[in-house]
Amino acid sequence: MARSKKHAFSGVLPPALTLALALALWELGVRALSVPAFLVPPPSAVLRAMLAEQRLLVSSLFTTAEGALAGYALSVVLGTLAGLTLSLSRTLERGVYPYTIFLQTVPIVAIAPLLVLWFGVGLRAVAVSAFIVSVFPVIAATLAGLKSVDPRLSDLFRLYGARRLDTLFKLELPTALPSMATGFRVASGLSVIGAIVGEFVAGFSEGRAGLGITVLSAYRQLRTDLLFAAVLLASLLGLALFATVNWGGALLLRRFRSRG
Repeated sequence: MARSKKHAFSGVLPPALTLALALALWELGVRALSVPAFLVPPPSAVLRAMLAEQRLLVSSLFTTAEGALAGYALSVVLGTLAGLTLSLSRTLERGVYPYTIFLQTVPIVAIAPLLVLWFGVGLRAVAVSAFIVSVFPVIAATLAGLKSVDPRLSDLFRLYGARRLDTLFKLELPTALPSMATGFRVASGLSVIGAIVGEFVAGFSEGRAGLGITVLSAYRQLRTDLLFAAVLLASLLGLALFATVNWGGALLLRRFRSRG
């Protein structure tokens, strides 16, 4: 126990010291060079803005988290199903997979206004924006994992007359899990980016503004301190979602390995 605590402390200490040093240099540099606060605020000003506008920022954080989580959940479910479906047929994969790549290359900022027309202003448009940005890594990782199965094991399952579903759930999915977990982790961070971009255009009705709207509002008011605070919270939201997915993926992999 003591050894694990020491290991965890040694893992946290270096990045914590680096962050403290970077913040100190930022604070001293801005003050020494007399940089205007509307260009680059010192960390102390960002902290004061967070405390002064904590109600607004917390409300915005939860609103953005709602859209990001909804889009991420859609990308995990539909992306996994799409990967499974494409793995069943080589012809289907060749016919459909290029369009999933095309979906990834479409600039979300360019089509965000269309999302407003199709889904209206609010959560649905923001969730779809998060889904579009985050679904491709899930599809690609699922398909790559399913295709990485050892052909000799597949032949062995066929030799013993295993049903297609037995092969899928007892061989292919357990083999694909590490790759799928990687796709889920990548998608988790992208979903927050997609939600923020969606909010830039879609926004929220009934006074519910996410972090994207807070960023735009702070920019128009030259409240750079508030803008930095909103961006920081968006980054922390992405980090928290990534860490949660990473922990869940590690737990799931440990369970499958223990069963094996």
